[in-house]
Amino acid sequence: MEDSNSPDFLDKFFLRCGFATRALHAGEHVGQPQHTSHGGAIYQSSTFVFASAAEGAEIFSGDKAGYVYTRLGNPTVKLLEAKMNALEGKEVKLANPERRVTSLAFSSGMSAISSTLLATCSQGDTVIMGDVVYGATEHLAQNILARFGITTVEVDTSDLDAVQAVLRAHPDARVFLFETPTNPMLSISDIAGIVKLVKAQNPAMKVLVVNTFATPYLQRPLALGADVVLHSTTKYLCGHGTVVGGTMTTVHDEIKDKAYMVIKDVGGSPSPFDAWLVNTGIKTLPIRMDRHCQNAMTIARFLQGHPKVERVYYPGLETHPNHAVAREQMKDFGGMVSFDIAGGIEAGRKLMDSIKIFTLAVSLGCVDSLIQHPASMTHACVPKHKREKAGVTDGLIRVSVGIEDPDDLVQALDDGLSAV
Repeated sequence: MEDSNSPDFLDKFFLRCGFATRALHAGEHVGQPQHTSHGGAIYQSSTFVFASAAEGAEIFSGDKAGYVYTRLGNPTVKLLEAKMNALEGKEVKLANPERRVTSLAFSSGMSAISSTLLATCSQGDTVIMGDVVYGATEHLAQNILARFGITTVEVDTSDLDAVQAVLRAHPDARVFLFETPTNPMLSISDIAGIVKLVKAQNPAMKVLVVNTFATPYLQRPLALGADVVLHSTTKYLCGHGTVVGGTMTTVHDEIKDKAYMVIKDVGGSPSPFDAWLVNTGIKTLPIRMDRHCQNAMTIARFLQGHPKVERVYYPGLETHPNHAVAREQMKDFGGMVSFDIAGGIEAGRKLMDSIKIFTLAVSLGCVDSLIQHPASMTHACVPKHKREKAGVTDGLIRVSVGIEDPDDLVQALDDGLSAV
């Protein structure tokens, strides 16, 4: 079997292969014994058996590869980690074959973010963070990190001049963390541009990019110079709304090793069954993302011309302020669309309560379409003045566009808007 203590798996064969081939085949037998089953096995076990007392001692000491306890490592989880290396790391390895790409899987996207921040920061450190992030990330910074003496400074990461200014004001910051596209405004940040500014100011500062909305299929931050890329596997990587999970992929062994210690000592390891579901979902990621993107563009253009819609936020539209950056660093523009509806929250409620096909639910990235109201749902924990400054108005609606027939989705929105 592959070395179970090392999820780094991106051999020369897969460096020649395209994304869909890697999504299907890379890492499929990492950490697993030779077997005849076509699908990867689910090692749904809390603990593992040693052949002898001597072998147990060797594995515990690190002198021999093996599994001890699922919180510390599991064959099914290692497969997911190896697959993420292959999806995020091909361009990195092609540019520098000696550079290691390594991943860890977590029990949630927030566990991935919090564990990585705990691995990279200490008391007294400063984190520069995008001013529009997931609500729970906002809470983590204000309610948890602050209690441990870690300061957070916010900046509009779509504005490189603002990024330059905050870097000059905080040259010794430890981490620069941001999302692109952002949730729910779908603002785009120039990853390579930010990396260049950060490293010029402080080469030791680590750039962490949350890549959940784009997935490795549409955008690869490590290839653009980032130090760490983070995902909520709950979303597009799984794709079917059946899992809560997260991953972290990095080009720095020390970050991975410290994050592993957080898993070991604090928890946050994923269940084998959840890892297996994500592995299964990844196999269809490319074809799903192509359809998500096609449908989202169709819906964005429909909404753009609707008289009851005041503004549409989708990076694929030429009117989007960051369209040129998105076109440069993304393969396509994603499956998320947000829009301001005339009439504010009451109009939005009528739409959400009357619409067909779209399910009224939070989360995103499912094969079926979802609709929700950020100000009262996903971003309700963000102070109102801050929401409004970021553009999250009471009339903002966010849709996660699924892979249904696009004509049906357009008709459903048209019928729902007619009730407003």
